[in-house]
Amino acid sequence: MCGIVGFHGPERVVGDMIIGLTALQHRGQDAAGIATFDGDAFHLHKGQGLVNDVFKPKHTKKLTGNTGIGHVRYTTQGANDSDLAQPFTTSYPFGLAMVHNGNVINFRDVAKLLHEKYHVLPKTTNDLELIMYTFASELRVKNLDSLSVVDIFDAVETTQELVKGAYATITIIAGHGMLAFTDPLGIRPLVLGRRDTPDGPVYAFASESTCFDYLDFEFVKDVGPGQAVFIDNNFQVHYKNPYSRPKAFCVFEQIYFAREDSTIHGRLVARERVRLGKVLARKVADAGLKPDMVIDVPSSGYFAASGLAEAIGVPYRRAMVKNNHMGRSFIVPTQAGREDVVKKKLNPIKAFVEGKKVAVVDDSIVRGTTSRRIVRLLREAGASEVYFISSAPPIVSPCIYGIDMAMSTELIAANYTEDEICRYIEADRVIYQDLSDLEDLFAEERGHGGSCFACFTGKYPTGDVTRYLRHIQEERQSHRPVDKEAVSVSAKAPAPTEH
Repeated sequence: MCGIVGFHGPERVVGDMIIGLTALQHRGQDAAGIATFDGDAFHLHKGQGLVNDVFKPKHTKKLTGNTGIGHVRYTTQGANDSDLAQPFTTSYPFGLAMVHNGNVINFRDVAKLLHEKYHVLPKTTNDLELIMYTFASELRVKNLDSLSVVDIFDAVETTQELVKGAYATITIIAGHGMLAFTDPLGIRPLVLGRRDTPDGPVYAFASESTCFDYLDFEFVKDVGPGQAVFIDNNFQVHYKNPYSRPKAFCVFEQIYFAREDSTIHGRLVARERVRLGKVLARKVADAGLKPDMVIDVPSSGYFAASGLAEAIGVPYRRAMVKNNHMGRSFIVPTQAGREDVVKKKLNPIKAFVEGKKVAVVDDSIVRGTTSRRIVRLLREAGASEVYFISSAPPIVSPCIYGIDMAMSTELIAANYTEDEICRYIEADRVIYQDLSDLEDLFAEERGHGGSCFACFTGKYPTGDVTRYLRHIQEERQSHRPVDKEAVSVSAKAPAPTEH
């Protein structure tokens, strides 16, 4: 999962891009990059770290131009190094600069095609090169002296047919304009916005609408599944009709990854998380639980916790204080690092939880070890009982579309029962969201199609992915340190724990 932005207008864009990427920092903390185009040349700067660390005044001064794309990276494919930071550029045809969010699942097939048919050898393991060179190779067979919008959209359509997986992309085509397109199922989010200026409109693409709130942009539309949008140098917007296939938007965006103040397909994320909490009330009642208070794991659990508390008539308290200067533990690459982040990020308010039966709501339980650390923090603060409540159903299958849970050995619910998981995380009770309730909430997004529930069901909307799962496990094991604790959890059943 990553965050992408693209700006195209009559004025210099780098200032808006820095603000936009900062608003998307929750989507990636490993690296950041920006490419601008000034009419004659690309200007590129990227590096490892947060946006404010990578871009200093001396860098932004050189990023001239009225067109630009940017990226914040969260590593799910390949090693985490500066060479893999986006954007990527290529000089032919015209000069292209591209960013993407997502995962290509037939990367070996595409790499072979690029080498054998197009005579292109990708330089890195980043999926973006596969998309960029496929598109560039299809574009180069057109009449480049009189390139039309139809030619661009034809190249997009062939790229979408050849490249399988989940992706949202933004591309600068030097001298022509800005292009954005998504995979045929629309698994990853992308939105279009506009701001009017005295010199003409500025258009922006972004992974989430929250960017537009900071920059006073008007939301125009979601980029639909398989849709392509091209904005030419006269700032005319051209649309390629989306594929007729149903949408399979990643439901985990609503549960966890997107910011609460973003609107996705007409749904405010904060409101949807409140609904998730209210639906959980039945499960809590059926279990006979009577907590003294409901608290959240900051900050993605907040709205679900408040919805649950309201539905069961129990006080809600913010009883865990978050250190906002620590990153998101989920996207730290090793378990030791994740636990270190949790320890330094969360501090229970002892006066609130001491002697109380506490229902703690988190967005999900993935590996279990972070959940266990949270339970221990609450017990150390004096909680008499701890009920751990997940606003997501059990995650039983790897995500292959850009969320970092692509190895089944890391998924505690894939191998163990709720009782075993409860003992392992040292809670008095574990409550999961029912899959059927989640499907009822998100199966139909107000006429926009359905969602992807593959991590809860094992049913992948792109078809049989057995070969890909084997390939990605081989690739990850060759590039990442072994997450020893996550592996050991799946190697043997969690032992019962006395409280």
